[in-house]
Amino acid sequence: MTHLRFLISIASCSLLVNGLLHTAPTTIKTRQSSSLHLFPDLFSKQQQQPRVQAPPNFVPPEPKPLAITEGTDLKEFATASAALALRLATGAFVLGWKVDTLFLDDESRYALKLGPIRLRDSSSVLESAARPSSTLVLYDRESSPSCKRVREMLNLLDITFEVRPCFEDTETDYPVPFLVDPNADSTIVGDDDIIGHLLEKYGPSPDLFDRKALWPIEFRAFALATAEIAAELRGNPGRTQQSNARPDNAAMKPIELWGYECSPFVRPVKEKLAELGLPHKVVSCSRGSKNRDAMVERTGRFQVPFIIDENTGIEMFEGPEIVDYLEAVYTTKE
Repeated sequence: MTHLRFLISIASCSLLVNGLLHTAPTTIKTRQSSSLHLFPDLFSKQQQQPRVQAPPNFVPPEPKPLAITEGTDLKEFATASAALALRLATGAFVLGWKVDTLFLDDESRYALKLGPIRLRDSSSVLESAARPSSTLVLYDRESSPSCKRVREMLNLLDITFEVRPCFEDTETDYPVPFLVDPNADSTIVGDDDIIGHLLEKYGPSPDLFDRKALWPIEFRAFALATAEIAAELRGNPGRTQQSNARPDNAAMKPIELWGYECSPFVRPVKEKLAELGLPHKVVSCSRGSKNRDAMVERTGRFQVPFIIDENTGIEMFEGPEIVDYLEAVYTTKE
């Protein structure tokens, strides 16, 4: 009972704080040229591309079947799994998820293998939904509950997006979350307004799905409270930048991360990218996502996390090794 009261207290404090910080979200829909005076650093890019390279003699590890291995930090895995449970695995499945067949015989397409079963799944509602032609850019704080709501919605809608990490008490302390959508020539500020924009522009027709499927995100009080507790369990990652991160990390080419928000295997990699201040492009791979086929076509298998780093030319699987790689390449050597 004491533990229950403690969790309720945390949730109550979370709701109060978030209510104060996120009252009356604002939508700014304007051309980027007009937005420069609002966010002067957002649309400027460093002319000189920083140069980095993989560690000497670096060889990406061989991918192993998805499982807890010797390199897995059991405490990290447990807290990431607890966070998944708190958020009811929101974003693990695309909106309108359905099973197509239990016996797919096409080896070139993704299917979940369970003995003789090859389960093929997809979305029953996203096929007709508009897709962004240019990548959406989300200015984001990894541990922010309101940012997490937006990331989960992007996964549900199977949208690939770029993340620009922002930190408290620094020059990147912007009013997160906010989204730059070049397809609509808009900047949208605030989680409720961003979610509404995503559903309007890239969601299926409202008559094709039951809106109650979105309740873990749209019931804002529940979403913020559970996301706050999940962030606390993880030590509030990405609230501040790692002290030895390279000062030019923000100017790196975005690292491509294939995965989805609630995966306990992906979470440590996502957090490390955020803490190092590295721009990263999240290729959503929730169950039913078309991007699972794209990974099979590229690599011959499906497994997350998977990264493609254009800064070094490295492509690799295996979460713990990816974290070590990012630490080796994108920190200063003292």
